[in-house]
Amino acid sequence: MDYIVRMIAKDAPITAMAIQGRGLVQRAREIHHTLPVATAALGRTLLITSLMGQQLKVQDGSVTIRVQGGGPLGTILAVSDSDGNVRGYVQNGQVDLPLKGPAKLDVGRAVGTDGSLTVIKDLQLKEPYVGTVPLVSGEIAEDITSYFVESEQIPTACALGVLVDRDLSVAAAGGYLIQLLPGATDEMIDKIEAGIAKAGPVTARLSQGDTPEDLLRLVLAGFDLELLETSPVEYRCYCSRERMRRALISLGKEELENLIQEQGRAEMTCQFCDAVHVFEKDELEALAASL
Repeated sequence: MDYIVRMIAKDAPITAMAIQGRGLVQRAREIHHTLPVATAALGRTLLITSLMGQQLKVQDGSVTIRVQGGGPLGTILAVSDSDGNVRGYVQNGQVDLPLKGPAKLDVGRAVGTDGSLTVIKDLQLKEPYVGTVPLVSGEIAEDITSYFVESEQIPTACALGVLVDRDLSVAAAGGYLIQLLPGATDEMIDKIEAGIAKAGPVTARLSQGDTPEDLLRLVLAGFDLELLETSPVEYRCYCSRERMRRALISLGKEELENLIQEQGRAEMTCQFCDAVHVFEKDELEALAASL
């Protein structure tokens, strides 16, 4: 089961979250038929979007992360609801690159660094919050750290990992997000940095059977932690025939009539789950007539 844990340090101004997300990344891989480097890049983006969605605590809120790095993968997009349920896609999922080290996928090169990371938070207000930062490495975790420091002025430690097996399936996926609140000292930062170094790569820990709780207790070993909540999350798409119908209506009467004349029917594919919704000529004519 995929889930997120939230913790706080009782003796320091620190909040922490961690996710086990092998199932949701595997589901994304199955839907989009991605090769390993695309699975890793999309997976990392899904994991952090899920964590940030769960941070919202606003009913019907959402977080969208868009990564456009100029690399061969093209655009990566992920959207999470306020419970951490997430969906996403990568533009060019069939990209294949040489490893940059033993069993190390070159996600940075596949994503690229000539571009930006954009975070859109829909807090159910009049306008969504939008923050954009230049990409630092294309490895996603470092870019998220940069986003929090630049756009939200929150010192942050982020680690994300996706381990792809030889059969292309996802063997492990997860990560953590640790944030310092006002009042944090240099000594606390040093403790966290030491914990991060000791913990090492996220996927190595998860592969050995460590849980998200274990991850946080290892990284924050120098602090007195309290578990706040554990929440299940999954890959979840909200597409429906009714949503597709509304999208067709939004084209307007003239565009719909052109579509009927030129194609006679409409096939609409959801970019998040690849579900295909077919609208035949009579249904399109009824939609056009209703406008």
